[in-house]
Amino acid sequence: MTMATGVDGGNLTRPERALWAASGTGKLVDLRTGDPEQDDAGRGASWGPDRTVRAGVITALLLGAGAAEPGHVPAVRLAGARISGRLQAAHASIDLPLELEGCHLEAAPEFTGADTRAIALVNCHLPGFEGNSMTVRAALIFSGSVILGRISLPNARVGGLLLLNGAHLTVPGDWALSGGGLAVEGGMFGRGCTVQGAVRLVGARLRGGLYLENAKLANPGGVALQAANLITPQVELSQGFTAEGAVRLRGARVDGTLSLDEAVLLDRDVALHGVLMQAEELILAPAEPVEGMVTLAYSRIGLITGDPRIWPARTVLNGLEYDRLRGTDSLRDRLDWVARDPAGYRPQPYEQLASWYRRIGQENQARRVLLARQRARQATLRPPGRAWSQLLDWTVGHGYQPWRAALWFAALLAVGTTVFGLHPPAPLHRGDAPHFNPFVYTLDLLIPVGLFGQRDAWNPSGTEQWLGVALVAAGWILATALVAGVTRVLNRD
Repeated sequence: MTMATGVDGGNLTRPERALWAASGTGKLVDLRTGDPEQDDAGRGASWGPDRTVRAGVITALLLGAGAAEPGHVPAVRLAGARISGRLQAAHASIDLPLELEGCHLEAAPEFTGADTRAIALVNCHLPGFEGNSMTVRAALIFSGSVILGRISLPNARVGGLLLLNGAHLTVPGDWALSGGGLAVEGGMFGRGCTVQGAVRLVGARLRGGLYLENAKLANPGGVALQAANLITPQVELSQGFTAEGAVRLRGARVDGTLSLDEAVLLDRDVALHGVLMQAEELILAPAEPVEGMVTLAYSRIGLITGDPRIWPARTVLNGLEYDRLRGTDSLRDRLDWVARDPAGYRPQPYEQLASWYRRIGQENQARRVLLARQRARQATLRPPGRAWSQLLDWTVGHGYQPWRAALWFAALLAVGTTVFGLHPPAPLHRGDAPHFNPFVYTLDLLIPVGLFGQRDAWNPSGTEQWLGVALVAAGWILATALVAGVTRVLNRD
């Protein structure tokens, strides 16, 4: 009998006959010798006929060529074999689970467009996997495998788990895992995996989360993880996760926690790109100082956890909105945090920080943040505007510290009272001059409207005359600065 796959059913080898017989009951056919060195899947190319199974035989069994035995669940389960040829099951409908353990595959399996039950390639050695638009009703497993080519899963659907724990993927300078539009119901796990190349999960829907604890992704000078528009409840890039290349999460939506706790981000250009991202919580507590830029511009995050002192010197927060901050109580550290934009002064990060302080009842801290915003803005102004801004700062703290005006007023009042007390001015009209009081006279000079009638009754000369002019000018300046500063604060608030 010649099967649709081209395999002659009457010319099966001994391991193939064993697999054929076992598929009806789902029994494992184990061709391993028990010697770890001899059973290394990486040496599978040297295994002889007693450990070789043609890919066409496996395909035929997956397509239903074998007979299921009553009372058993049929499955193709094989360990320690060299799979010769290419496992071709594109666009096929497959009801049998496929489990290969410690096997060496000569060619990348082809499951493009297939509808399968479950596929497990555990501790195997293979040159890639083609699964574009395939459907796996249960789990898709590559744990512990060495894959020297791309795992291609764009628009694939996995009803269970996608497991790559401890796997080794190698496609230097290219996509080692391509999963644009991938949908996984049970979550994607790549704990402890190593990737020479990049992981692409653009637009992926990982309903159970993305877990890459202690994973090592290396694509120097490029993108290590591209997960723009990812939707998932949890992302763990933590516990030793290392990215030699950019981590890009533009437009990603994480309904729970995005954790980079104890992560190592090595890209010196853009370490983390999180523009337009949404997350309930972001934990950024890297294991090593981050040199590359972190940008969270125009993102929306519920809680940000992490000491701002360990965030990189280039941090873009413009447009970022958040509900809570955790990591330090130091206002100085927070002010330094919002001032790290490489483009220079941005008002929104200061306003967002002040808004947070107000929400937690720290109005004084909020006012100090807004004062820091005005001081940072000075560097962006032209010379006349900068001079006026500095004057507002010195006199009334831009309206956020009106007590400064009182201090200036008190100091000038003390100076004037002392000088005019020692050197009283001559009366302007002898005979009808009121009693001279240096304190009231100085007060009348400082108050722009001259309430006490002393200013026009006395005529200072020499140095005292210039002091009087200075006090009048200072009074107008203080009054103008106070009105301008307070008006600005009221308008902004």
